[in-house]
Amino acid sequence: MDIAVLLFLTSGLFLGWSLGANDAANVFGTAVGSGVVRFRTAALITGVFVILGAVISGSGTTQTLGDLGSVNALPGAFTAAAAAGFTVYWMTRAGVPVSTTQAIVGAIIGWNLFSQSVTDTRVLFKIVGTWMICPVLAGLIAAALLHLLAVFLKTRSIHLLRLDAYTRLALIVVGAFGAYSLGANNIANVVGVFVPVSPFTDFRIGGFFNFTSVQQLFLLGGLAIAIGVFTYSKKVMLTVGAEILPLSPLAAWVAVLAHSIVLFVFASQGLEHLLAQAGLPTIPLVPVSSSQAVVGAVVGIGLLKRGRTIQWPLLAHIGAGWVATPIAAAAICFLSLFVLQNVFDQRVYRPVSYELTPRVMARLEAEGFPIEGIANLKGREFESARSIAGSLSERIPLTPEMRSQALTYAEVFHTSFFPIRLASMAPEELSPQQLAALRQLSGRSYRHKWQVADALAQRAPEWRLRPDTTVNKLHNRRIQRQLEFVYRTFGVGG
Repeated sequence: MDIAVLLFLTSGLFLGWSLGANDAANVFGTAVGSGVVRFRTAALITGVFVILGAVISGSGTTQTLGDLGSVNALPGAFTAAAAAGFTVYWMTRAGVPVSTTQAIVGAIIGWNLFSQSVTDTRVLFKIVGTWMICPVLAGLIAAALLHLLAVFLKTRSIHLLRLDAYTRLALIVVGAFGAYSLGANNIANVVGVFVPVSPFTDFRIGGFFNFTSVQQLFLLGGLAIAIGVFTYSKKVMLTVGAEILPLSPLAAWVAVLAHSIVLFVFASQGLEHLLAQAGLPTIPLVPVSSSQAVVGAVVGIGLLKRGRTIQWPLLAHIGAGWVATPIAAAAICFLSLFVLQNVFDQRVYRPVSYELTPRVMARLEAEGFPIEGIANLKGREFESARSIAGSLSERIPLTPEMRSQALTYAEVFHTSFFPIRLASMAPEELSPQQLAALRQLSGRSYRHKWQVADALAQRAPEWRLRPDTTVNKLHNRRIQRQLEFVYRTFGVGG
């Protein structure tokens, strides 16, 4: 691998280190702060399970960040991750448990602004909505769990020493679960911006296990998080575990469990699958704030006790950090991109052009887009997403859904299916029918992604999207993920 590639990946590793230094407190801070678990024990368990969570279950939330902004150049991904990492590091030095999710979201928005990309407001509102729901949900779960635990203990006669041993074991078990959930939910924050430009290639281990390029990124990010836990997390652990609200060992267990449940719910593809199969609304797979979850849980416990011992000034200080984090990360990212591009002559983003050719206009019309109002734009080419979105909005009322639809079909993305590359393909994700359809495109080239999707769907029903319902949601997401694999493999730029 080129040494320059490794250099660019260091910012993601630094962000992972910062996340480990800051967010380990959310897993074991209450246990360490209450004196039940030693710091070294907590750090070891967190490091092991955060890596497992990242590699095994980390793919669920990565797509959401990609929808917010697809950083399409390695120097740009380096800058976004570095901006988020420095922001988290400064907050960590101040002992404030900030949100790594907020930092990377702010950095991606900074990249969008610099590259003249359009931020999908629907995705942004979904993420911001979880920032509000997450601490409230964690607080409600924690209060309910503590109440149920108190009722249970009243009906049982457990010796104090035995209860103490049970509590310590429970804190270790739920801490391991919390670390796994942290890795699964937050690994997208660490290396998600590198997924579209991953420098790794898939390879097989032992002839039966396919270790994908994304999983390799997740492994590196998980290792960086683990190192951050060991080297720099103790100060924030004490802030969460002892300064906001002094917690008993049992209350500490409840806080960690409530935090872990919230992270797991927003990262679990298995839970999403069960809900979809039952025809129920699914929970969005979003990288939520681990810091907000645990702080919400601690406050929920405090409010159940009428809030007398909550350190409200410290809580206000933490809240101010949450507000400042995305703003600071966006500003740092934008300025850093400017310096990297103009001083060091690095290509921090790949320009993406758009066009409204007759073929594109016909496709938009078939999808119900009101092309009458934009007829005078037929044949026009645009140098950025912002320019085409601006031209459209000047002529017709443009909803976020319509804007996304226009950008999807108008984007220029050249794709060529070279016979040699097709012959060597054997990805486990594709069925034999999908592979056969893909190989039928040998020697063909396309100008738009949707043309590739249409060509594949015409050749095999396994490539076809289904009507957008709750039951079909997982099927369509799988097809979209497979199509993105095809675009990465055969795309030759715009």
